[in-house]
Amino acid sequence: MDHNRIEEICMEKVLIISDSHGLTTELKSLTEKYASYTVIHCGDSELTIGDPVINNMHVVRGNCDFDQNMPDEKVISVAGVNIFVTHGHLYGVGRDLTTLSYKASEYDAQIVCYGHTHQARAEKIGNQIFINPGSIRSPRDRKEKTYAILTIEDGKHIQVEFHTTDGQILNELSFSDTLS
Repeated sequence: MDHNRIEEICMEKVLIISDSHGLTTELKSLTEKYASYTVIHCGDSELTIGDPVINNMHVVRGNCDFDQNMPDEKVISVAGVNIFVTHGHLYGVGRDLTTLSYKASEYDAQIVCYGHTHQARAEKIGNQIFINPGSIRSPRDRKEKTYAILTIEDGKHIQVEFHTTDGQILNELSFSDTLS
């Protein structure tokens, strides 16, 4: 090891939640547990912008959200990486991710976070990484209620872990890759 050379590792963590459909105790518990993380809610919180439970989150409006003050989409930058956040219903995510990919490309987003389908998954398509945290209220295709933890290291190494609301890590859903 070369002691004259010090490498600085920049690592950021993001809590990604979606489709909580009115749950407040669970949201508050998660944001307290991950208090130092950036928090994204991909829609269908069924809360309003003024609600203190979502006050410190990056939130977007889902098809079950009626607060017109919530944006349909937003782009945030974490560790120098653009993340496009939307619920997904406006982009046909139940069918495929093509339209969503095109929209995210308009913002040079390398990571795309979405919900709507209630199906936990992470995958790389082309140069973009798509993350759907599932639902902490009513999951589909599996029994576990889930959320995701995204780790971005040095602006290029990505790891996604899926957690159940009762604290288990779902290793079979874990995903890691490098941004192009």
